[in-house]
Amino acid sequence: MFPLQVVDTFLLEYNVGQALLLGFILSIAGTLPLKSRKVVSLVTLSFGVIFMLTPQSLVPIHYLFLGLVLLVVAPLLYVTAER
Repeated sequence: MFPLQVVDTFLLEYNVGQALLLGFILSIAGTLPLKSRKVVSLVTLSFGVIFMLTPQSLVPIHYLFLGLVLLVVAPLLYVTAER
């Protein structure tokens, strides 16, 4: 477990959108060994919702558009996945 001060110093240097983007990239990297596009699409969908629901006072507007793109791409990945 990380101490709260480490997380706090990390978030002071970056905005919440950048921290969420890092979490998204790490989550996708974590699901790649499973070799399942359905799992990748579910992670993409969940982060799309998170990006869309994040208040605009915390992040720049382009993260809203990223969330919208992820919400469009995730169902396409899910439907085209074989397993």
